[in-house]
Amino acid sequence: MSVDDFAEVGGLISAYFDGLYHADSARLRDVFHPRLAYVCATEGDEIYLDLETYMARIDEREGPAARNEPRQEAILEMSFASPRLAHVTAAMSMMGRRYLDHLTLVRQGRDWRIISKVFAYVPERG
Repeated sequence: MSVDDFAEVGGLISAYFDGLYHADSARLRDVFHPRLAYVCATEGDEIYLDLETYMARIDEREGPAARNEPRQEAILEMSFASPRLAHVTAAMSMMGRRYLDHLTLVRQGRDWRIISKVFAYVPERG
């Protein structure tokens, strides 16, 4: 893959982090594919949502920015399987939890979009 592909996907993930930090569903709609599969794989809290249901949850929550929580986020891994398929492993802490996200991206036209978000979380140690 090209340097541009890495930069584009990195920019998309930056927008993803911003959308989550600010609980901004409009920003998140720009990063997610319309046919998003959202899956929480934390034992005892398995959740399977589509884009609209997930965005409704985002709209109902107070984002970490509103509580002045420090931003803690990182891209741990980025890989490309083809010119149209990528994977990102990302970590972040917010709302008293540490999250590990496995994001699958597809190129939709000229743009990358997250088509699946499969994640797990653990409580932050205080």
